[in-house]
Amino acid sequence: MPGVPYDDAPPLADLMPWSVAPPRLGRDWPAGPDPASLRARWDTLMKTGGADREALFEPSRARGVHTAVGSLPGRPGGTGRLARAQGPCPEPVRALLAPFDEQWLIPDHRLIDAARPELWRVADERQVFVLETAGGPGPALLATGVFPLVRSGRVRPLYRRPGGVEPNLAPGLRERLGAGLGRVPEPEEVLAWILAAVRADLTVPLTEDPGLWAHGVESGRRTLWLMRRDGDRPKLPGGRRPYVRAPLPARPDGLRYDRDEETLWIGEGRIAPVPPQAWDFEAGGVRVLDHWFLTRTSDAAPGTLGAIRPASWPQSWTSELLELVTVLALLADVPPLPEESTAPLTATALREAGVLPVPEPARRPASVLDAHEEGPEGQLALL
Repeated sequence: MPGVPYDDAPPLADLMPWSVAPPRLGRDWPAGPDPASLRARWDTLMKTGGADREALFEPSRARGVHTAVGSLPGRPGGTGRLARAQGPCPEPVRALLAPFDEQWLIPDHRLIDAARPELWRVADERQVFVLETAGGPGPALLATGVFPLVRSGRVRPLYRRPGGVEPNLAPGLRERLGAGLGRVPEPEEVLAWILAAVRADLTVPLTEDPGLWAHGVESGRRTLWLMRRDGDRPKLPGGRRPYVRAPLPARPDGLRYDRDEETLWIGEGRIAPVPPQAWDFEAGGVRVLDHWFLTRTSDAAPGTLGAIRPASWPQSWTSELLELVTVLALLADVPPLPEESTAPLTATALREAGVLPVPEPARRPASVLDAHEEGPEGQLALL
């Protein structure tokens, strides 16, 4: 978008000022693509005692079986030390572990080195988490409605409070945009524009041109829908939809792509047609389909909890793979914004309007005290 001065587009860090460092598990086994395996891992840990339980847990500097921590906000997980814990596995929840790879997580604070409770406090069906990627080819930002565990840059929630309350946008930004557009845009519109317009350096050109704004919002909404994958399932046009042409083996030994035939081989199994843009799609510096496959087929060390996994390829993974191919192909086809902007809204203009610099309280989490949180060993948490 050369019409907006490159050095005067506001940075994302000013438009969505509150951000949180990405959560860090510290051990791989509490997350995975199969919830049944997570429950089996937990049960195995509970049936093991003493030093064997500690070794299975894979302690780190932040977490061990004797570490006392509070519960995750909004989650009923235990707060007693794991060394003497018993009982069933907390119900696994969906989490984004890698770009475009939703898996499952045991939501227990005792298992997670850096859980980022401030993110759990605002996680609900209205929330959208915006994730900065690690650079390289592909999108500069990801968006998800599930809990983000991607090892990347900062996480920026769209809302500062549960229930879609108090958008995480620079105070006065929507009103200043509205002065030029003729109406104040909703928070979801601003997010859609950001997803459509953001640059690799995480600056975001803005516009006061209503036509260009509408085009960018439409493009960003489609991107957001495809990234979140909620609501209706995405579909490619008839004749371009991928299907299983040869059954996938119980234990596929590799992934390869035939560009001429647009065929994805999973061992001796075959899915086609798979558009080249889906196979080539990268995010965070890795090929998405390659990474998705490896997380499901790479061997874990024997005797570890991570080695507890499905004995054969589940049918659900095939369905997820077909949908992922569809999403990547459709994302690659989302039209870019026009190269010209006739009415740029620059960072200088935002400073003149008093929108920038952002007040410091907007960069800190809001107070969320709607629910009691249990502290270590069942004590009342002090917030």
